[in-house]
Amino acid sequence: MAKQAPQSDPAQDAPEVSAPQHAAAGLPAVGHSLRMAAEQMGPRRTLATLLKVNQPNGFDCPGCAWPEPDKTHTAEFCENGAKAVAEEATERRIRAEFFAAHSVAELAERSGYWLGQQGRLTQPMLLDEGATHYAPISWDDAFALIAEELRALDTPDGAAFYTSGRTSNEAAFAYQLFARRLGTNNLPDCSNMCHESSGSALTETLGIGKGSVSLKDLYQADLIIVAGQNPGTNHPRMLSALERAKRAGATIVSVNPLPEAGLERFKNPQHARGLVGHGTKLTDLFLQIRLGGDLALFRALNQLILDADGGVDRAFVEEHCHGFEEFAAEARTTGRDEVLAATGLPWEQIEELARLVLGSRKVIVCWAMGLTQHKHAVPTIREVVNFLLLRGNVGRPGAGVCPVRGHSNVQGDRTMGIFERPSKAFLDALAGEFGFEPPRAHGLDSVDTIRGMRDGLVKVFFAMGGNFVAATPDTEVTEAAMRRCRLTVHVSTKLNRSHVITGARALILPTLGRTDRDVTARGAQFVSVEDSMGQVHSSRGGLRPPAPGLLSEVAIVCRLARAALGPQDSVPWEDFAADYDTLRDRIARVVPGFADFNEKVRRPGGFTLPHGPRDSRTFPTATGKANFTVNPMTAPEVPAGRLLLQTLRSHDQYNTTIYGLDDRYRGITGGRRVVLVNPADAAELGLAEGAYVDLVGEWKDGVERRAPHFKVVHYPVARGGAAAYYPETNVLVPLDSTADISNTPTSKAVVVRFEPDSGER
Repeated sequence: MAKQAPQSDPAQDAPEVSAPQHAAAGLPAVGHSLRMAAEQMGPRRTLATLLKVNQPNGFDCPGCAWPEPDKTHTAEFCENGAKAVAEEATERRIRAEFFAAHSVAELAERSGYWLGQQGRLTQPMLLDEGATHYAPISWDDAFALIAEELRALDTPDGAAFYTSGRTSNEAAFAYQLFARRLGTNNLPDCSNMCHESSGSALTETLGIGKGSVSLKDLYQADLIIVAGQNPGTNHPRMLSALERAKRAGATIVSVNPLPEAGLERFKNPQHARGLVGHGTKLTDLFLQIRLGGDLALFRALNQLILDADGGVDRAFVEEHCHGFEEFAAEARTTGRDEVLAATGLPWEQIEELARLVLGSRKVIVCWAMGLTQHKHAVPTIREVVNFLLLRGNVGRPGAGVCPVRGHSNVQGDRTMGIFERPSKAFLDALAGEFGFEPPRAHGLDSVDTIRGMRDGLVKVFFAMGGNFVAATPDTEVTEAAMRRCRLTVHVSTKLNRSHVITGARALILPTLGRTDRDVTARGAQFVSVEDSMGQVHSSRGGLRPPAPGLLSEVAIVCRLARAALGPQDSVPWEDFAADYDTLRDRIARVVPGFADFNEKVRRPGGFTLPHGPRDSRTFPTATGKANFTVNPMTAPEVPAGRLLLQTLRSHDQYNTTIYGLDDRYRGITGGRRVVLVNPADAAELGLAEGAYVDLVGEWKDGVERRAPHFKVVHYPVARGGAAAYYPETNVLVPLDSTADISNTPTSKAVVVRFEPDSGER
C-alpha cells in the first residue's frame, strides 16, 4: 500500500550541506528512484508501471523529451523519469472532501512540494465568485461555464490558451484548432519560456527551428560540446548516449558555470561497471565559463578557425551558405581581452578547444537553457550555428545542432500548431482542411499573456497542463495579473500553485495522464509524441484511471469546443473525441511530414520527421541557403558588490514539479532556499558560509524584487555568478527583462545584491 500524502508542510528553510558529488547515477540512483516510486505507488504497481516506460508497447515518460534508442532496455527510464512516473501513477487521491477541508487561502500558504504530494485530482472543481473553497461541478456545467465566459468577451483575443509540453500531439492539434475556430492566435506555451531562443535562431539560420541530429549522430561524432546544460539532472538518459559516444571514440567538452556530477562521470545502472565499478569519465575538457560568456567563446573559436590553415570548409560554405564575408569581417574585429573578460577563461583553454575542433571532422553542439535564457540568447545560438557552418558540420552524419528540449512533447506541440505566430503555410493548410479562415494576426506569447492579463486585456486564461504561475517570471506581477482575470481554467493531473492563484472564478479539470488507460465508446485509444530529435511515436497508458468518468485531454478540448462553438460548428468534435484515428487523419493532411500518420505511428519506434538541413543540406530560409549572421558582442553589466544569478533545478525536481527537498549531486539536503556562491566572491562580499540572506534583484525599472531567507553555500561557481533554485527565485526575474527577438525571460542573468535576512518567509 502506498503511503498517505503528507498532512504537514515540511520546513524548507534549514537545508544541510555536504560536499558535492563527482559522479551521477549508479546504485544510489536505483535505490532512490525505487524508494520514491514505492512510496507513491506501492511495490506491485511500481514494477508493473516502470517496465512499461518508454517501451514500444508502453507509454512515453511524462518527463523529458530525450529519445529512445532503437533497442530499448528492459528498464528504459532514469531516476528522474521514475520520479515523474511515480508522481502521476500515485495511489494518492484528492477528492471533494479535501477541498471542503482546505480553503483556497489556506492552500495558497502551502509549498508547491506539499500541494503536489497530495495526489491525483479526481473530479471537476469550481471556485465560484466570492467563494472561499472549491466545490464539485459536473463536466457539462463546467464546459457551459467556460463557454459562457468566452461568449461574453468583446473579442476572442480576450482569451489565452496556454499549453504545457506534456500535451499529446492529438490534444495539441485539437486545442489549436479550437482556439483558431474561436478566432484567436493567443496560444502561449512553455517553449516561450525555455527554448524559444533556439527556435528563433535556428529558423533564421537553417530554416527549421529544431535540432538536426539523431542518436545515431551522437554515436558517430568525433567531438561533442555540451554547453549550458546539466543532463545528469534534467535529461539523465542523455548520459547513456554520451557514454556510448565516448566508448566509440568521441571527445566530450562541457561548458558551464558550475561543474555538474553527471558530466564528470556516469555510473550506468544498466551495466555492472556502473553499479560496482568507477563508471565512465565523460568530460575530457571542462570550461568553467562566466554566465553569459558563451557568445564570446564561440566567437573566439570562430576567429581561430578562420585563421587556421584549412580551417574553413570552403566547398560547403560556397555551395550552401550565405553571408560568410560579412560574418568573417565582424568576427575578426573581436579582441582577445574582450573574450577573456566575457568568458573568464584562460586563453590557453580556448586554444585547446580550438585544437580539438580543428582535429575533428564531425562536431555536435548540445545546449539547453543555460544558453537560451539571456538577453543575447538568440545571437549566442546564431554564433553556435556560425561555428558549425564554418567546418560543414550541418547535414553531415555525426554532426549538427542539438538543442535538448525539456517536456516530453514540447517540440511536438509546436509542430501541431501551438504557436502564437503561425506560418502562412500552416494557416492555409488549416483553412483548406476545415473550410474556415483562421485569424492571421499574431497572438500573445507567455510573457505578453501576463502583460495582457495585467492590463485587463486577457480575461479568460485556459491552461492545458503545466503550472503557469510557478513557471513564469516576476512572481508577484504574474500572480496579480492572474487575479485580474474573469475566469482561470487548469486542465491538470495534480494540484499546484496555479490552482490557488485564481481569477474571479476558477475551474480545475482533472484529466488522464500518460500512465492511464484511455478507453472510449469506440475502444482503446492511444496518443503520440515527438521527442527532442524529431521522432514521433505512440504512447499507451495501462493503469486504471484514478476515478471513474475522468476525461482525456482530447475529450476535454472537443467537448469544450462543441459547447463554446455551438452545434452549428462543422468540425466533427464528437468523432475526434471518440476515435483519435479520425483526428490523426486530419493532422496528416495539415502538418508536413505526417502523411500516413495512422499507419506510421503504429510501427515499433514510430517514424522520423523530415529535416531538410539534415537530410539533404537544403535550407528553407529566406535566402535558400544556410545563413551566417553578424552578432555584436554584448555582456551583462554587473555593478560592484553584485553578482549575476542564474536560476536552476535541484535533482529532486522537474521543471516546477518538486519531488523532494534534496539535491544529492550538489550536496544539498532537506531544503531548497540556498544560494550557491563562489568562496572568493563570498569573501569579497562578506557572505559567511551558512549565513542567511535576502536576495534582492536589481533592474533598470527600479522595482525591488526580493527573495527572502536563503542560506549561503560556498560552491565552485564561476566567479561573478551565483545560482539558486526556481520557482523560488522566479520572483527576481523582471517580466520585461527578456531575450531580444525570442522574448524569453532572462532567468540566467539576474543582477542581485545580498542583504541580511529580513525574517520573511
